[in-house]
Amino acid sequence: MFVKIEGGYIRMDYRVLLYYNYTPVDDPEGFAKQHLAFCNELGLKGRILVAAEGINGTVSGTVEATNAYIEHMHADPRFKDTEFKIDEAKEHAFKKMHVRARNELVSLHLNDDVDPNELTGKHLEPAEFKEALEDEDTIVLDARNDYEYDLGHFRGAVRPDIRTFRELPQWIRDNKEKFMDKKVVTYCTGGIRCEKFSGWLLREGVQDVGQLHGGIATYGKDPDTRGELWDGKMYVFDERISVEINDVDKQVIGKDWFDGTPCERYMNCANPACNRQILASEENQAKHAGGCSYECAASEDNLYVKKHNISNEDWRARLENFKEEAKV
Repeated sequence: MFVKIEGGYIRMDYRVLLYYNYTPVDDPEGFAKQHLAFCNELGLKGRILVAAEGINGTVSGTVEATNAYIEHMHADPRFKDTEFKIDEAKEHAFKKMHVRARNELVSLHLNDDVDPNELTGKHLEPAEFKEALEDEDTIVLDARNDYEYDLGHFRGAVRPDIRTFRELPQWIRDNKEKFMDKKVVTYCTGGIRCEKFSGWLLREGVQDVGQLHGGIATYGKDPDTRGELWDGKMYVFDERISVEINDVDKQVIGKDWFDGTPCERYMNCANPACNRQILASEENQAKHAGGCSYECAASEDNLYVKKHNISNEDWRARLENFKEEAKV
């Protein structure tokens, strides 16, 4: 099929499926092996996590292959009610196919786990969530990582100062006075993190908790909301890195790590011991030898230097840029 873009049309022969389902799965290890074989037969690529509590996946493939996958999943009584978010794509969004068994689908690492089938926040459809965004008395809490927020988020949403999802509960406890007597709505990419996190908020004593049903991905495709009140792009965990959400009044909010100019391009720090994700233009990435800091750029393990065969003389010159900028 062809999809209209600025300046013309582009052919989209692939699709990306995003889904999850909290449902009991016996023998996750055995299921993962069988499911991997099935996905390979279809020619799918992606990443699927399986746990005793359910399944969480993102896969890409041709329209025919993804249709076959959805049909197969819905034919299984355990997954018959699984909701699939579908994005059109011009190619695969992954390089390989992985299906892995895990202890939990999202890494909250709680001592006393939450079962979303027993305790979770009220599901808000996109139009209801938009109303919450416009309500001054409602706290909108982003349940994603800091680098996801920095690329794009809902207007007025609270940005937790966290690098990983498992840090969120402690951040909430440290800032508990801001939420306890308030109406709180939370959101994430596709909804899976909020299913568990909203339940945890309720258990912690927050009285009124809602969550965006289907996550940002669903909000952006809803014909009533069309992504309105979302600024920037949505970070995704595949080769695409980011996708558009707002079809009404898009604004670029991402800022280049080095010079603060508008930017929506992510890079990983070239020091593998750091690997921090930051927003930076190709020019600034090259100027700083792929590092997020002088220490990282100067690392003997710098992957950017090795990949581009940068000479020691050129490397030293790029490191000088950090010193010059520190003087400003």
